[in-house]
Amino acid sequence: MKENIDLSNLPAHIAVIMDGNGRWAKKQGALRIFGHHHGIKSVRDTVEGCVELGIRYLTMYTFSTENWNRPKLEVDGIMQLLVKTIGDEVPDLHKNNVRLKTIGNIESLPKSARKKLQDSIELTKNNTGLTLTLALSYSGKWEIVQACQQIAQQVKSGSLAVENITENLFSTFLATQEAPDVDLMIRTGGDHRISNYLLWQIAYAELYFMDNLYWPEFRKEHLFGAIYEYQQRERRFGKTSEQVTSVLKEV
Repeated sequence: MKENIDLSNLPAHIAVIMDGNGRWAKKQGALRIFGHHHGIKSVRDTVEGCVELGIRYLTMYTFSTENWNRPKLEVDGIMQLLVKTIGDEVPDLHKNNVRLKTIGNIESLPKSARKKLQDSIELTKNNTGLTLTLALSYSGKWEIVQACQQIAQQVKSGSLAVENITENLFSTFLATQEAPDVDLMIRTGGDHRISNYLLWQIAYAELYFMDNLYWPEFRKEHLFGAIYEYQQRERRFGKTSEQVTSVLKEV
């Protein structure tokens, strides 16, 4: 599948909803946290695949704001796994020139997780390859509200005029301000929804839902397959097919 990918037409920014860990574990007759442990291999494969292809930005929905409502045993297990995984994986990320970032309400995480994240972000901040962003305690609505509050403060202080608020300006107040909008959003687990994820950034993303695959089963070949499917689609951005074809011919 990798050989079929057009390297001149790669998505600049891929977002992933890693769904189905708990249901996969249940099928194995195990606790839900068992699925989260096995999902780490899928994360590693996805990151490696993006590095191999030269993808610039990968954002992974690691823990949503709504996930705090899950059973305490599962939440505690996920937080412990987060700390361990960062410690285990970041040295290899750094060696492969990957820059680590986070978005979300990081202050709501346990102190041990915040410390590991801060140290890892500092270690990899000057890397120039793939930017891997973990969405932690994240909500798309929360992010948009945060941006609105910051803009309102600037308007209130007189440093920003209302008429100067544009889509481009709004984007600079988002947590993903350094990254382009999402080109391809992948979701495993069979659900066909975006679950409050990057609501602004996926406005024109190609959505790729995997009906028969849980996250712990996701491997490089599935990533390459999603990218190949992305390349077969015509991205019109509101234009007609004829307009898109005309622009491509000019290029």
